Amino acid sequence: MEYQPVRRAGTARTRPTQVKHSDSAYYKRFTRTSFVREYAPVTSISFVPISAFSSSSTADDAQAETSSSGSSKAPLKSSERSKFLVTAGSRVQIYASSGKLQRTVGRFSDVARGATWRADGRLFVAGDDSGTVQVFDANSRSILRTLKGHKHPVHVSKFSSDSGTILTGSDDRTLKLWDVATQSCTRTLRGHSDYVRTAVVSPDNPALVLSGGYDGSIRLWDTRLGRRRPPTTDGDTMDSDLHGDASEGSDACVMTMKHGAPVESTLIYPTGGGGIALSAGGPSLRVWDLMMGGRCLRAVSNHSKTITSLALSTGSDADFRSSLQDTDTAHELGASSGSPQSLRLLSAGLDGLVKVYDPARDYAVTHTMRYPSPLLSLAVSADDTVFATGAADGTLCVRSRILKKGEAMARTAHHQQAAQGTHKVFMDALSSAGAQTASAMDVAATVRTKKLKVYDDMLKQFRYADALDAALKANVPPEVTLGVLAELRRRSSADGTEDGLRRGLCGRDEEGLIKVLKFCLRHAGNPEHVNIISDTLDRVIDIYAPILGQSPQIDDLFGRLWSKISDEVRVQRDVAKVRGALDMIVARSTLGSAVTA
Repeated sequence: MEYQPVRRAGTARTRPTQVKHSDSAYYKRFTRTSFVREYAPVTSISFVPISAFSSSSTADDAQAETSSSGSSKAPLKSSERSKFLVTAGSRVQIYASSGKLQRTVGRFSDVARGATWRADGRLFVAGDDSGTVQVFDANSRSILRTLKGHKHPVHVSKFSSDSGTILTGSDDRTLKLWDVATQSCTRTLRGHSDYVRTAVVSPDNPALVLSGGYDGSIRLWDTRLGRRRPPTTDGDTMDSDLHGDASEGSDACVMTMKHGAPVESTLIYPTGGGGIALSAGGPSLRVWDLMMGGRCLRAVSNHSKTITSLALSTGSDADFRSSLQDTDTAHELGASSGSPQSLRLLSAGLDGLVKVYDPARDYAVTHTMRYPSPLLSLAVSADDTVFATGAADGTLCVRSRILKKGEAMARTAHHQQAAQGTHKVFMDALSSAGAQTASAMDVAATVRTKKLKVYDDMLKQFRYADALDAALKANVPPEVTLGVLAELRRRSSADGTEDGLRRGLCGRDEEGLIKVLKFCLRHAGNPEHVNIISDTLDRVIDIYAPILGQSPQIDDLFGRLWSKISDEVRVQRDVAKVRGALDMIVARSTLGSAVTA
């Protein structure tokens, strides 16, 4: 495990300061904003997936112009890459990135739910409250497939990563896998005890499905395990689904995690994300490590009401080239999607807020956007130039920005490298054609071999006394020195056989001991650091008690420490007395009010 540098100890501030993040400047670049009023709540938004993008923008546009209209493999024009689906009421609408309505699909017998694109951006699938799932052609708006099997509202309908299978989740507490070619249900997954409102297919393995339900659980399914049902079509399955063998499909559940509230949204990090999953329910979101058996890595609660939607932005950094920084930290927290520094998580909630989280900073909130009404849906385009939110009052808000010069080329190169695989990237780095990739690798290597501070280098070599001497120098901030003392204390065993702080304080001459005592004297009155200062002085007295009284300067420092600590104790006693008096006054007034009432 690589050595982690010492963290600075926090210092008390007399006045709160506002930390500015680059994300705030980045999201302010989304200057083009449009509002569209739908006639019903906007429950779902879906952008064209990144796999619909081809390697070269110019080449793609030219090829798209010359391709025949009937070819399903012709690449999308650049103008179509940021189009998105909006599900509201009994219809699904296709919008351009500018917020202009392009097409409306209203061929639903009930309220439409959860329309999403296929990987190529040509087809989309949507369910409705009658339990029917339909596949549409985006251009002709014709129904290509009708899947009948659920008899309760279907809130989840998505193409798998191989595009040949559709995943659906319903209020009948089941998930189903459908073969698109034959319109048959190939698998039913049972295990949730309440409505299934969210599910995703792993981008790395189409056999893995992550689902969340109103029972508060998140389940990981491996569809290669357990029994498979005979293919059935057109609703011949639901009697067995509702009243048949309840254990069918349950043996495919390989992992169960408890969120603690009805789960509204789930995500799995993209390829290279290290098996990290996310769930949102209630006012909190949780980060799960699937590679460690579903261990909860983080639980974050920054919304005051229910979080309704999650979205990932894989290129949120204003300077895309800076994405190679802090690679190790980002990988530890699951931000290694190829550009760890630029990965951001967005959440929308019923409190009308959109929060932006940085996984590389322990999921700290780096930006907040406010909306006038509760939000039900949120989505970000694959090229990170457009993001849209849908509100409960039917308001669709679309915000977009213009790509910086060279940013589009950098993104295209990054997507090409991810698609080619690791071996191809390294081979390109050895050739003249891969000079740019090699340069990026050099930058990453430079970041990994960053020179440590002197005190960090000494701690790494377990030279505790030298580390403390380096931290006590005049040019070192006091929070760093306190951090080194805390690290030395942490490197102590419970039974006392190994005491890092004692080792750092032992063997000092008069000058070295004076430095320690002067530092403790300066910070002895700070309540925030009283514990580490007390532990340090305890060790000093234990070690140097036999020689006290031999140095007038050291004796004077101990006398000043005694006076300062005595004054602090006196102040705390006075504060306790005042607090007690105030408690009596408040209690008496409360009792008097109760008697009068």
